[in-house]
Amino acid sequence: MSKKYWLMFFSGMLAVHAGAAIAQSAAVSAAPTAANTPENIVRQTLHKLVPKAQVDQVTPSPLPGFYQVIASGHLVYVSNDGRYLINGDLIDAAKGVSLSDDAWAAYRKTELAKVPVSERIVFAPEHPKYTVTVFTDVTCPYCRVLHQQIDALNKEGIAVQYLAWPRAGVTGDDGKPTDTYKEMVSIWCAADRKDAFTEAKQGHVPKSVDCKNPVEDQFNLGLKLGVTGTPSVYAEDGTLIGGYLSPSDMLEAVKAHSGTGS
Repeated sequence: MSKKYWLMFFSGMLAVHAGAAIAQSAAVSAAPTAANTPENIVRQTLHKLVPKAQVDQVTPSPLPGFYQVIASGHLVYVSNDGRYLINGDLIDAAKGVSLSDDAWAAYRKTELAKVPVSERIVFAPEHPKYTVTVFTDVTCPYCRVLHQQIDALNKEGIAVQYLAWPRAGVTGDDGKPTDTYKEMVSIWCAADRKDAFTEAKQGHVPKSVDCKNPVEDQFNLGLKLGVTGTPSVYAEDGTLIGGYLSPSDMLEAVKAHSGTGS
């Protein structure tokens, strides 16, 4: 693969996620920094490659001479002088672990913690042992299968907190709200969110309701965290543990990322 093609491919990957947050990107990139600082050089490098990229985080990297950058749902490494960009996992060979995965988990944990429980749709046992956050769409088949097993998940001690992620996006090519977005707004605006949510998962179109709601914000958050499909299931430590998982597999996964291991 040629350099030119690779850069076009990388730019395209970022651009897919950047369009939903152009205004926010402008605000972030306009943050006051000295023109000659490494952080600013790194930002300038990303914006030269992908002008509309939303640069969410620039931090020193474990790799000497490089900064770690989270931008438009991707994690990359850019050299302090802006000359080199690495798109791939950074592995600690001595420990055999992905430092990129660890960085993503920490970032996602912080960002997900900012979403109030009041803006989520929560199905939980009385005394949950574990909690997962799930970006979901009311129409995706595996999202429906996962929700069909919500009682089994709760019996395993797992609380499921849903966030909205309409796969078709917020607006279509015609600039109008997508049907899935409108359905999810109706659910989040329903008098009984949980009942409306479950009905929708069973294929029933919810009664059309509108109100101030977090659906678009949650969709954009998903883009920011690298969500590309539904369901996307995150453990308490911010680790993406998969898409659909059976209750038994979900339990094993959350145990591994709960901080208790049991």
